[in-house]
Amino acid sequence: MNTPQPAIALIFRALAFAAAKHRNQRREDAEKTPYLNHPIALADVLVNEGGVTDTETLCAALLHDTLEDTQTTEEELRQHFGAAIAHLVQEVSDDKNLGWRERKRLQVERASRISKQAQHIKLADKICNLRDLVASPPSAWSPERRREYCEWADAVVNAIRAANPALAERFDHIYAQRLRPDLGY
Repeated sequence: MNTPQPAIALIFRALAFAAAKHRNQRREDAEKTPYLNHPIALADVLVNEGGVTDTETLCAALLHDTLEDTQTTEEELRQHFGAAIAHLVQEVSDDKNLGWRERKRLQVERASRISKQAQHIKLADKICNLRDLVASPPSAWSPERRREYCEWADAVVNAIRAANPALAERFDHIYAQRLRPDLGY
């Protein structure tokens, strides 16, 4: 039996960890898709659209919402995945003790100061979230809330677009789709 390469093994450990942590979570779309689809889509965007292949970034992408949306601690991530990956996840995590608007304001303000790896994750996250918003918006979100989200995501991307022009271009294409008359925002 062949032993997997360390990078592949670590990526799959991160995937399994994220699957366990998000196992009972669903997205807010009409289909209530499993939450795990989101971090998997994010890693896919990084590799196949952004050309990002470094193991730390891909692991952190798979784990990017564990601090925000589960009971996971930064220390737990550090123990399982090392300090570098734990730090990347922390860089892209919001402080859930703050209100929604304050968290969003801080993301825009801090985006240009996070590491390039974290900026890649942020770009992919905004791409995936906008794709989901265009394809199947959260059922409870009004057109105004969807519009606000798009404008906020655009502000974050504008602060970090130089980190990966290919991802920034993907985002711009999806951002333009929100103007379709049938979407209402």
